[in-house]
Amino acid sequence: MTTPSDLLRTRLNLETARIAWAELQRPFARGVVVKVAPGMDLVDAAVHVAANSAEVIQEWLADGRIARAELADAEDWHARQPTFWAVVVAPWVLIQETTPEPGA
Repeated sequence: MTTPSDLLRTRLNLETARIAWAELQRPFARGVVVKVAPGMDLVDAAVHVAANSAEVIQEWLADGRIARAELADAEDWHARQPTFWAVVVAPWVLIQETTPEPGA
């Protein structure tokens, strides 16, 4: 049986996309970009944000697994021009830097 959580996870997974830093500048300026640490599951983080799982989100914020993007991040991204996996959980844009392809 498919649960509402399963449906949400599937929908969010389908809504992920690769995005360049240039496309994130406006959301960053609005203060709505949230970094998801490497090694974390971006969709799992999005499910918890969408479900308002306050206890889990507070734990992740406290240990740095998720964090609002800061000016230092923007400066770094501007210099390096990385790409990201992103998913929107309004009003937030959750992002995770992608690992460069070998030889890229």
